[in-house]
Amino acid sequence: MNSFFQIAQKQTKKVIGLMSGTSVDGVDAALVQIQGNGLDARVELIAFHTHPFGSEVRARIFDLFQPETSSVDEICQMNFLIGQVFADAALSVVSAAGLEMEEIDLIGSHGQTVYHLPPQAEAEYVPSTLQLGEPAVIAYRTGVPTIANFRVADLAAGGQGAPLVPYVDFLLFRQTDRTIALQNIGGISNVTLIPAGASSSDVIASDTGPGNMIIDSVMETLTDGEEKYDNVGQYASQGSVSEPLLAEWLEHPFLTAPPPKTTGREVFGRQFANQVLEQARTYSVNPPDLVATLTAFTAQTIFDYYRRFLFPHYSVDEIYISGGGSHNLTLMQHLKTLFRPIPLLSADAIGVSSDAKEAIAFAVLANEAVHGRPTNLPQVTGASKPMVLGTFFPA
Repeated sequence: MNSFFQIAQKQTKKVIGLMSGTSVDGVDAALVQIQGNGLDARVELIAFHTHPFGSEVRARIFDLFQPETSSVDEICQMNFLIGQVFADAALSVVSAAGLEMEEIDLIGSHGQTVYHLPPQAEAEYVPSTLQLGEPAVIAYRTGVPTIANFRVADLAAGGQGAPLVPYVDFLLFRQTDRTIALQNIGGISNVTLIPAGASSSDVIASDTGPGNMIIDSVMETLTDGEEKYDNVGQYASQGSVSEPLLAEWLEHPFLTAPPPKTTGREVFGRQFANQVLEQARTYSVNPPDLVATLTAFTAQTIFDYYRRFLFPHYSVDEIYISGGGSHNLTLMQHLKTLFRPIPLLSADAIGVSSDAKEAIAFAVLANEAVHGRPTNLPQVTGASKPMVLGTFFPA
């Protein structure tokens, strides 16, 4: 098996990117071919596969999100168990591509975030982050050198540890004549803005607020676990928006806080969802109206970020949407109405699968790491300086 130095000498590499987001739907595995690195990098998707978590594993992951119910021994075990699932995802995508593991040069794994405590003014905690999915297990099970723990170096340098995809967005999607925004709607929503003719230091990016996370949690509660999400936004389409509830949620302090900023389950997770359900009872809001209001809330938080922090400084020509939220037709209709006349397009329109985009990004970040390239953007994360991201695990 090649060393990391030998991998770096190869002009063309086959790399797997592994990603599980805040929705915990499964492990997204993207197998790509990468030529070159840095501004010369060219990426081609060979295969994409989502490897689902079993219901028991998924439930145990959700238990880890609750500090009052998780334990050190469970965190220890789940780190290795999740690593096994990530390894299985890598093996599955290679099999789907009709290739052998011996043909794969490198794996980049984001892992599963279970807790994220970014720097905040007057915070009474040590800024830190924890992604599970033991990379040593992935490297051993697959026989492929693996790079993981991408967030920690940025946090060590005083950054938020996220978002990390904007560097890849800049490499792959920068335009000389158009200012574009790449809006990802996963469990959490985030945006990358790339001004026309930008250098990497001109890129702006941030979490905008909740994506599918609250909708998913409320749907699971309302249906007693039968539905994990609102399929194509059909449930929301049957309801009407409660303006009093929407106005109350839009007062959330995260939404008005200036970037750089990141968020996650600690802010918009199950506790927020339980609060939403209690408020619905107080306001006598029925289930379809509640999901309709949550869907409108997600759309409004995305638009409000642009209105507050981007539109005063930039004229955006196009917005490209990726992530699971792009399949929610009710959410997309809200966004199209809010952003009109700016066109909202699928990320597929610029040559990348909207579902595979985040997993592809971690394959690219791994490729950049073996070349010693810093891949955080300090103006995005708030870090004190550019950092090479990732911890290296030989096969």
